[in-house]
Amino acid sequence: MPRNLLVAPLVAAALALLGGMQARAEEAGTLLLRHGGGAPVAAPRLAADAAITVSGPTARATITQAFRNTTSDWVEGTYLFPLPEDAAVDAMRLVVGDRVIVADIREREAARRDYEAARAEGKAAALVEQQRPNLFTNAVANIGPGETVLVQIQYQQGVRRSGDTYSLRLPTVAAPRYNPAPPAVQEAATGRPAPDPVPDRDAITAPVLDPARHAPVNPLTLSIDLKAGFSLGRVESATHAITIDAPSERERRIALRDGATAADRDFELTWTPAPGTSPGLGLFRERVAGADAVLAVVTPPVAAAQAASLPRDVIFVIDNSGSMGGTSIRQAKASLLVGLDRLRPGDRFNVIRFDDTMETVFSDLVAADEPHLAQAKSFVGGLEARGGTEMLAPLKAALRDADPEETGRVRQVVFLTDGAIGDEGRIFSAIAEARGRTRLFMVGIGSAPNGHLMRHAAELGRGTVTLIGSVDQVADRMRELLAKLESPVVTDLAATFSEPAEATPTALPDLYRGEPVTIAARMPEARGTLTLTGRIGGRPWRTVLDLSQAEDGAGIGKVWARARIGEAETARITGRMTPEAADAAILRLALDHGLTTRLTSLVATDATPRRPAGARLARTDLPLNLPAGWDFEAVFGTDQPRAPAPAPILRKAALAPTATGSLALPQTATDSTLRLMLGAGLLGLALLVRGRRVAR
Repeated sequence: MPRNLLVAPLVAAALALLGGMQARAEEAGTLLLRHGGGAPVAAPRLAADAAITVSGPTARATITQAFRNTTSDWVEGTYLFPLPEDAAVDAMRLVVGDRVIVADIREREAARRDYEAARAEGKAAALVEQQRPNLFTNAVANIGPGETVLVQIQYQQGVRRSGDTYSLRLPTVAAPRYNPAPPAVQEAATGRPAPDPVPDRDAITAPVLDPARHAPVNPLTLSIDLKAGFSLGRVESATHAITIDAPSERERRIALRDGATAADRDFELTWTPAPGTSPGLGLFRERVAGADAVLAVVTPPVAAAQAASLPRDVIFVIDNSGSMGGTSIRQAKASLLVGLDRLRPGDRFNVIRFDDTMETVFSDLVAADEPHLAQAKSFVGGLEARGGTEMLAPLKAALRDADPEETGRVRQVVFLTDGAIGDEGRIFSAIAEARGRTRLFMVGIGSAPNGHLMRHAAELGRGTVTLIGSVDQVADRMRELLAKLESPVVTDLAATFSEPAEATPTALPDLYRGEPVTIAARMPEARGTLTLTGRIGGRPWRTVLDLSQAEDGAGIGKVWARARIGEAETARITGRMTPEAADAAILRLALDHGLTTRLTSLVATDATPRRPAGARLARTDLPLNLPAGWDFEAVFGTDQPRAPAPAPILRKAALAPTATGSLALPQTATDSTLRLMLGAGLLGLALLVRGRRVAR
C-alpha cells in the first residue's frame, strides 16, 4: 500500500480536530505571539491525543501532537509540555505529508546541532529535550503554509499502587513556575557572580493565556486500554468525566466523556480489584537484549499487634504564594485544618507559611492543646495567596532540628504546595543535607502540581506523596495521609537476590501503612529467589519470592533503566557520586536503552530541504492554558494592561511573552470520528515504520 494512503488517516484525524479551532479563531481573531521582540507572529494551532495501554504493573503511552500552520509563512513552533516524572521517553516520529521520519537518540548537544542544521537548511525536523524529568520541550521546524505536522512521542512508566488502589496520572499542562532571581552578590571566594539558581529559566517558561480574556487552547483527546491482570472493581477518575466500556472482568476501555477537552489539569485514573479478589503476587519479568528485567511489587501486611505510637513533633508548612490563588489555597487551608484536628495529646506542632516571605505561628514547637490549636487555626483561616514562591528558606526552617539525638519522639514535616518552582535542585540538596531524623511528607495541591518535586522530595525525605486536586478530595486523602503519619513504619527493609542482579533502589526506604515495596532488577536470567526482610511494629517480617514464577510483563526493562537513571541523579545531588561519575552512568544507560534524559535528546530530521531558499522562517512559542483553578492576577499581578501588549511578568520571575488576541476551542468537538481516523492512522503508521527507517 502506498505510504500516503497509510499516513493520510492520521493527518485527517488531526485536521478534523484542528479545523473547528481555525474556524472559531477566524471569528474571534488570530492568536498572535511576540517572539524575540519582533513583529507579532501568528501561532500554530496545536491538538494532542493520548493513547495509553496499561498491562499489569506498567503502562505504555503514545502522545500524538498535531501542529497546524494557518499562515502563509514557514513556521518553527516550540511547545513546553509535561509528562509523568517517571516516564521513560524512548521513541519519537515526525509525520510530514506522506513521509514518516523516525527519531534517533543522541547526546543532547549533538542532537541540537543536528536539529539546528536541518532547520537552517529548510528541512523538516523535530527535537524533544528533557528540561526536568517531568517537563519537556518539543521544537518543530519548517512547517509549511497551511500544513499540519504530527509528532508522536512514546514512553513507558510504572503503575502506582497504595494499598488496594492502583493509579495512573497524565499531566496535560506545564504550570508557570516561579524562578528565584539570580543573586546580586558575588561569591567571596572567587569574586565572581553567585550561580543562578535556575540557569535554564528560559527553557522552562512559555506564554500563558489569561482565561478571562482567552478561550482554552490545545485540545486533548484521551483513551486508555486498562488490562489490570485481575478482576476489576471500581474504575474512576476524580479529575475528568469519563466513559467506561467493560469487554471483560479484567479489562476496561476508558475515554473522556466530552471528547476533546482543554489541556489545563492533570488526568488521574484509579482502579481497585473486585471485592473478594486478591491480585497476584506482583512479580513480573521481561526478556530484553539477552537479559531478564524483573519487577517486584509487594505490600507488607499490616502488623496484627503494632507497637505503641510515639508522640510526634509535626511542622506544617503551607505555600500561600500567588500560584496557589483560586481554589488551590482553599484546598491547602482545608488540608492543613484536617491535619491540625488529627493531632493527639502529647504531640507538639508548629505552622509555617511562605510566599516570597515566611512566617511562623509560634517561636518554637508548642503542645497540641486547645489554645494553641485555636490560634493556629485562626492564622490559617486568614491566609491569602500572593507573591513569589521562595521555598528554600521555609524548608530549611522546617527541617532544622533542635534535638537531633531525640529518640522518644517522631519528627515529621507536612509540606503543602503546588511545587510551581524552577529551582528544584536547591530544594533536593537542602533535604539531603538537613533531613536528619525528620520524615518529609509532600502534599501536592491543585490541578497541575509539580510531580517531580513532590515525589523526589518525599523520597529524599523518607516520607510519602499525597496529591489533592479538588476540595472534594481533601477529607479522604488527608485521612489516608494522617493514618500513615500515625502508623509505625516498616523499617530495616532489605532485599537479597540469590543470583547476581543489578537492583534499584540499592537502599530501600522506610514504608508506611499500605505502601508497597517496589524493586526493579536486571539479571542474566530470572531464576533463584528474592528475599525481603524488615520489621513491622517492632516484629520481624520476611517473605521469599520465587523468581521463576514471575509473570510476563511489558516495558519492564525501560522502567528499570529509568529508575537507575533517577538513582544516579539522586546520588549526584546527595554527593554519593561525583557529577562526572553520575553523568557517565546516566549517559550509558540512556544510550543503551534509547531514553531521553538530561543528557540525551530525540531528534528527527528529513533528508530533503523543503523551505524555499530565502523564505522567512517565523519562530513562535506556543501558548499554554493557565491550570484550572489558578488565579491569573494572583500569579502575574493586577497591574497588567488589558489591551494587546507585551507579556505580564511573574512576580520575581520572568516568563516568556504571553499571547494577545484569542482562540476558542470548538464547543461541538467530539472524538468519535477522531478516534476512528486516528486509530486507523496509527495502525498504518505502525505497519509503515516496522523494520523501516526513513533516511535522514
